[in-house]
Amino acid sequence: MRPIGLIGGMSWESTAVYYRLLNERARERFGGLHSAEILLWSVDFARIERMQADGDWARAGEELAAIVRRLEAAGAGCIAICTNTMHKVAGEVAGAVRVPLVHIADATAAAVRHAGCKRPLLLATRYTMEQDFYRGRLAELGVDTAIPPEPARSEVHSVIYEELCRGQVRPESRARYVAAIKDAARAGADGVILGCTEIGLLIGPGDTDLPLFDTTALHADAILEAAITPLS
Repeated sequence: MRPIGLIGGMSWESTAVYYRLLNERARERFGGLHSAEILLWSVDFARIERMQADGDWARAGEELAAIVRRLEAAGAGCIAICTNTMHKVAGEVAGAVRVPLVHIADATAAAVRHAGCKRPLLLATRYTMEQDFYRGRLAELGVDTAIPPEPARSEVHSVIYEELCRGQVRPESRARYVAAIKDAARAGADGVILGCTEIGLLIGPGDTDLPLFDTTALHADAILEAAITPLS
Protein backbone atom coordinates (compact mmCIF):
# COMPACT_ATOMS: atom_id res chain seq x y z
CA MET A 1 0.00 0.00 0.00
CA ARG A 2 1.31 3.43 -0.95
CA PRO A 3 1.06 6.18 1.70
CA ILE A 4 -2.10 8.26 1.39
CA GLY A 5 -1.79 12.04 1.45
CA LEU A 6 -4.85 13.78 2.90
CA ILE A 7 -5.63 17.49 2.92
CA GLY A 8 -8.01 17.71 5.87
CA GLY A 9 -9.42 20.05 8.46
CA MET A 10 -12.27 21.35 6.28
CA SER A 11 -13.73 20.59 8.75
CA TRP A 12 -11.79 18.35 11.12
CA GLU A 13 -15.11 16.84 12.20
CA SER A 14 -15.32 14.95 8.92
CA THR A 15 -11.56 14.47 8.56
CA ALA A 16 -11.73 12.37 11.73
CA VAL A 17 -14.31 10.20 9.96
CA TYR A 18 -11.97 9.81 6.97
CA TYR A 19 -9.16 8.67 9.27
CA ARG A 20 -11.38 6.10 10.96
CA LEU A 21 -12.87 4.78 7.72
CA LEU A 22 -9.54 4.43 5.94
CA ASN A 23 -8.08 2.44 8.81
CA GLU A 24 -11.20 0.31 9.14
CA ARG A 25 -11.16 -0.44 5.41
CA ALA A 26 -7.47 -1.38 5.55
CA ARG A 27 -8.10 -3.75 8.46
CA GLU A 28 -11.06 -5.31 6.62
CA ARG A 29 -8.97 -5.75 3.49
CA PHE A 30 -5.75 -7.06 5.02
CA GLY A 31 -6.79 -8.35 8.46
CA GLY A 32 -4.91 -8.52 11.72
CA LEU A 33 -3.29 -5.30 12.90
CA HIS A 34 -3.06 -3.74 9.45
CA SER A 35 -3.97 -0.09 9.08
CA ALA A 36 -3.62 2.58 6.41
CA GLU A 37 -0.42 4.57 5.93
CA ILE A 38 -1.62 8.18 6.07
CA LEU A 39 0.06 11.56 5.79
CA LEU A 40 -2.43 14.20 6.97
CA TRP A 41 -2.12 17.95 6.62
CA SER A 42 -4.96 19.49 8.59
CA VAL A 43 -5.55 23.19 7.84
CA ASP A 44 -7.01 25.95 9.99
CA PHE A 45 -10.49 25.95 8.48
CA ALA A 46 -11.29 29.51 9.57
CA ARG A 47 -8.74 30.80 7.08
CA ILE A 48 -10.05 28.63 4.23
CA GLU A 49 -13.69 29.48 5.03
CA ARG A 50 -12.87 33.19 4.75
CA MET A 51 -11.41 32.61 1.28
CA GLN A 52 -14.60 30.76 0.32
CA ALA A 53 -16.84 33.54 1.59
CA ASP A 54 -14.71 36.18 -0.18
CA GLY A 55 -14.73 34.21 -3.43
CA ASP A 56 -10.92 34.07 -3.32
CA TRP A 57 -10.71 30.62 -4.83
CA ALA A 58 -7.40 31.40 -6.55
CA ARG A 59 -5.69 31.96 -3.22
CA ALA A 60 -7.33 28.84 -1.79
CA GLY A 61 -6.09 26.84 -4.74
CA GLU A 62 -2.56 28.14 -4.25
CA GLU A 63 -2.62 27.20 -0.57
CA LEU A 64 -3.89 23.67 -1.17
CA ALA A 65 -1.43 23.19 -4.05
CA ALA A 66 1.43 24.14 -1.74
CA ILE A 67 0.20 21.63 0.83
CA VAL A 68 -0.12 18.81 -1.66
CA ARG A 69 3.43 19.38 -2.87
CA ARG A 70 4.62 18.94 0.70
CA LEU A 71 2.61 15.73 1.02
CA GLU A 72 4.12 14.37 -2.18
CA ALA A 73 7.62 15.30 -1.00
CA ALA A 74 6.92 13.45 2.26
CA GLY A 75 6.14 10.26 0.33
CA ALA A 76 2.42 10.31 -0.47
CA GLY A 77 1.58 7.95 -3.32
CA CYS A 78 -1.91 9.33 -3.90
CA ILE A 79 -3.70 12.49 -2.79
CA ALA A 80 -7.21 13.33 -1.59
CA ILE A 81 -9.00 16.52 -0.56
CA CYS A 82 -11.24 15.62 2.41
CA THR A 83 -14.13 17.89 1.45
CA ASN A 84 -16.52 18.26 -1.47
CA THR A 85 -16.49 22.05 -1.67
CA MET A 86 -12.74 22.44 -2.03
CA HIS A 87 -12.83 20.22 -5.10
CA LYS A 88 -13.54 23.54 -6.79
CA VAL A 89 -9.74 23.83 -6.85
CA ALA A 90 -9.10 20.16 -7.62
CA GLY A 91 -7.51 21.06 -10.95
CA GLU A 92 -4.92 23.28 -9.30
CA VAL A 93 -4.19 20.63 -6.67
CA ALA A 94 -3.90 17.77 -9.16
CA GLY A 95 -1.69 19.87 -11.41
CA ALA A 96 0.77 20.59 -8.60
CA VAL A 97 1.93 16.97 -8.19
CA ARG A 98 2.76 13.86 -10.19
CA VAL A 99 0.82 11.40 -8.01
CA PRO A 100 -2.91 10.88 -8.68
CA LEU A 101 -5.67 12.89 -7.01
CA VAL A 102 -8.68 10.76 -6.01
CA HIS A 103 -11.68 12.94 -6.91
CA ILE A 104 -14.70 12.69 -4.62
CA ALA A 105 -17.22 13.35 -7.39
CA ASP A 106 -15.89 10.43 -9.44
CA ALA A 107 -16.45 8.01 -6.56
CA THR A 108 -19.92 9.45 -5.99
CA ALA A 109 -20.96 9.23 -9.63
CA ALA A 110 -19.85 5.61 -9.85
CA ALA A 111 -22.01 4.66 -6.85
CA VAL A 112 -25.05 6.55 -8.13
CA ARG A 113 -24.82 4.92 -11.54
CA HIS A 114 -24.33 1.48 -9.98
CA ALA A 115 -27.52 1.98 -7.95
CA GLY A 116 -29.44 2.95 -11.08
CA CYS A 117 -30.50 6.36 -9.77
CA LYS A 118 -31.36 8.88 -12.48
CA ARG A 119 -31.83 12.15 -10.58
CA PRO A 120 -30.61 12.22 -6.98
CA LEU A 121 -30.99 15.19 -4.67
CA LEU A 122 -27.70 16.91 -3.86
CA LEU A 123 -27.40 18.27 -0.32
CA ALA A 124 -24.23 20.28 0.19
CA THR A 125 -22.80 23.72 0.79
CA ARG A 126 -24.23 26.49 -1.34
CA TYR A 127 -21.00 26.54 -3.37
CA THR A 128 -21.31 22.85 -4.22
CA MET A 129 -25.04 22.97 -4.91
CA GLU A 130 -25.04 26.10 -7.06
CA GLN A 131 -21.70 26.18 -8.87
CA ASP A 132 -20.74 23.99 -11.80
CA PHE A 133 -17.46 22.48 -10.58
CA TYR A 134 -19.24 19.60 -8.82
CA ARG A 135 -22.63 19.21 -10.51
CA GLY A 136 -20.94 19.66 -13.87
CA ARG A 137 -18.46 16.89 -13.21
CA LEU A 138 -21.28 14.60 -12.06
CA ALA A 139 -23.19 15.44 -15.23
CA GLU A 140 -20.14 14.58 -17.35
CA LEU A 141 -20.13 11.21 -15.60
CA GLY A 142 -23.81 10.60 -16.34
CA VAL A 143 -25.44 11.83 -13.12
CA ASP A 144 -28.05 14.60 -13.27
CA THR A 145 -28.72 16.16 -9.87
CA ALA A 146 -31.52 18.13 -8.25
CA ILE A 147 -30.96 20.71 -5.51
CA PRO A 148 -33.37 22.09 -2.92
CA PRO A 149 -35.21 25.34 -3.67
CA GLU A 150 -34.99 28.33 -1.37
CA PRO A 151 -35.27 28.67 1.58
CA ALA A 152 -34.30 25.02 2.13
CA ARG A 153 -31.05 25.51 0.21
CA SER A 154 -29.94 28.26 2.57
CA GLU A 155 -30.91 26.15 5.57
CA VAL A 156 -28.85 23.21 4.33
CA HIS A 157 -25.83 25.48 3.87
CA SER A 158 -26.25 27.18 7.24
CA VAL A 159 -26.51 23.92 9.18
CA ILE A 160 -23.22 22.75 7.69
CA TYR A 161 -21.18 25.81 8.67
CA GLU A 162 -22.97 26.91 11.82
CA GLU A 163 -23.56 23.49 13.35
CA LEU A 164 -21.96 20.39 11.82
CA CYS A 165 -18.52 21.95 11.28
CA ARG A 166 -18.67 22.99 14.94
CA GLY A 167 -19.53 19.51 16.18
CA GLN A 168 -23.21 20.27 16.79
CA VAL A 169 -25.80 17.70 15.66
CA ARG A 170 -29.32 18.98 16.35
CA PRO A 171 -32.58 17.03 15.96
CA GLU A 172 -34.38 20.11 14.63
CA SER A 173 -31.81 20.45 11.85
CA ARG A 174 -32.19 16.77 10.99
CA ALA A 175 -35.93 17.40 10.69
CA ARG A 176 -35.30 20.25 8.23
CA TYR A 177 -33.04 18.08 6.11
CA VAL A 178 -35.58 15.24 6.14
CA ALA A 179 -38.30 17.69 5.04
CA ALA A 180 -36.10 18.81 2.12
CA ILE A 181 -35.55 15.17 1.14
CA LYS A 182 -39.29 14.43 1.26
CA ASP A 183 -40.04 17.47 -0.90
CA ALA A 184 -37.43 16.37 -3.42
CA ALA A 185 -38.82 12.82 -3.48
CA ARG A 186 -42.28 14.20 -4.28
CA ALA A 187 -40.68 16.16 -7.13
CA GLY A 188 -39.09 13.00 -8.55
CA ALA A 189 -35.70 12.64 -6.84
CA ASP A 190 -34.74 8.96 -6.58
CA GLY A 191 -31.73 9.20 -4.25
CA VAL A 192 -29.84 11.56 -1.96
CA ILE A 193 -26.19 12.57 -2.30
CA LEU A 194 -24.79 13.68 1.05
CA GLY A 195 -22.55 16.10 -0.82
CA CYS A 196 -20.83 17.63 2.17
CA THR A 197 -18.53 15.41 4.18
CA GLU A 198 -20.19 16.44 7.47
CA ILE A 199 -23.78 15.58 6.49
CA GLY A 200 -23.30 11.90 7.30
CA LEU A 201 -23.02 13.01 10.93
CA LEU A 202 -26.63 14.21 10.71
CA ILE A 203 -28.46 12.05 8.15
CA GLY A 204 -28.42 8.25 7.90
CA PRO A 205 -30.33 5.41 6.23
CA GLY A 206 -33.04 5.52 8.88
CA ASP A 207 -34.02 9.04 7.89
CA THR A 208 -35.33 8.24 4.40
CA ASP A 209 -36.39 5.35 2.18
CA LEU A 210 -34.37 6.79 -0.71
CA PRO A 211 -30.89 5.42 -1.42
CA LEU A 212 -28.26 7.52 0.39
CA PHE A 213 -24.83 8.22 -1.07
CA ASP A 214 -22.47 9.27 1.71
CA THR A 215 -19.62 10.97 -0.13
CA THR A 216 -17.25 10.62 2.82
CA ALA A 217 -17.57 6.83 2.89
CA LEU A 218 -17.51 6.53 -0.90
CA HIS A 219 -14.41 8.72 -1.11
CA ALA A 220 -12.64 6.72 1.61
CA ASP A 221 -13.30 3.50 -0.32
CA ALA A 222 -11.91 5.03 -3.51
CA ILE A 223 -8.85 6.43 -1.73
CA LEU A 224 -7.93 3.06 -0.25
CA GLU A 225 -8.43 1.39 -3.63
CA ALA A 226 -6.11 3.94 -5.23
CA ALA A 227 -3.49 3.35 -2.54
CA ILE A 228 -3.36 -0.39 -3.21
CA THR A 229 -3.56 -0.17 -7.01
CA PRO A 230 -0.15 -0.17 -8.72
CA LEU A 231 0.65 2.97 -10.68
CA SER A 232 0.63 2.38 -14.42
